Amino acid sequence: MGSQSIETLQEPLTSMDYEAAGVFRRLAAMLYDGLLLLALWMLTAAIAIGLNGGEAVSPNNPFMPSVLFLVTVGFYTYFWRRGGQTLGMRAWRIRLINDKAGPITGLQCALRCVSGIGSLVGFLGYGWLWLDKERKTWHDRASVTRVIVLPKDKAKATFH
Repeated sequence: MGSQSIETLQEPLTSMDYEAAGVFRRLAAMLYDGLLLLALWMLTAAIAIGLNGGEAVSPNNPFMPSVLFLVTVGFYTYFWRRGGQTLGMRAWRIRLINDKAGPITGLQCALRCVSGIGSLVGFLGYGWLWLDKERKTWHDRASVTRVIVLPKDKAKATFH
């Protein structure tokens, strides 16, 4: 299958068409994305140090954690709104879709990021996936989204 534009990738998908992604794929994608985020955080810290006259930002200053949180939300929002997949999600052939059909909204991304923090606490939100009949995590439910596994032929599409 050749390259497809992002518009093709934004075609509405329904949950009935695809299998729900399991915990292993989700966490593996998160690990991949974590490496990318680490690089972005280091770049952000380097810029902050440069703006602070070459001095480290004080550990008691709430500025850096807030900026790093916004960088993280921006990272996920950019990729989710641009095709439903981060680079880690592409590697593991999973994709975020809107339960209400149509593209993922900025509000859904923000809700997903904030509620995802709660899901990580003790991995309870991810563990919920095994109890939920729709195989959704807490942050899937909060953001009215779901993560699906793409078949190999759909996963080969590329961004332009």
